[in-house]
Amino acid sequence: MTPSEILAEEMEAIKIDLIAKHRELGMPASGKWIESVEANTNRLSGVILAEHYTEQLVNGRAPGRFPPIDRIEQWIKDKGIQPIDANLKISSLAFLIARKIAREGTRYFQEGGTDLVEAVITPARIQRIINRVTEFQINSFTSDITGMFQKLAA
Repeated sequence: MTPSEILAEEMEAIKIDLIAKHRELGMPASGKWIESVEANTNRLSGVILAEHYTEQLVNGRAPGRFPPIDRIEQWIKDKGIQPIDANLKISSLAFLIARKIAREGTRYFQEGGTDLVEAVITPARIQRIINRVTEFQINSFTSDITGMFQKLAA
């Protein structure tokens, strides 16, 4: 395997593990975040991309402004949440949730965030990836040097 192939393999494994952690934490609603996760590599650099709200999945949302009520409504529908009071409309429930978030922040924020990313992309994992790529580079370099010495000796 080339270093680029090693990195692509590792980035794909990170993507799979992020999705698994997302599910483990009970985060899926619409499935949009899972579908958005991409592992992109270019030679010896890699990046994981996902929906813009990944920051809120990791850190939660701090109190302050109202979150978009239409997105809260969609989240309620995606999660299959039903108001306890049959007379309460989903739009009203979304407003109440948005107001509570504006006052207190989300549960993830109150709990200090989640380990969605830090449980998957650990310093040890990063070092292992560096070691795999570096080992290939060293072996390739050693092979090239040995080959050159053999040609000189001949």
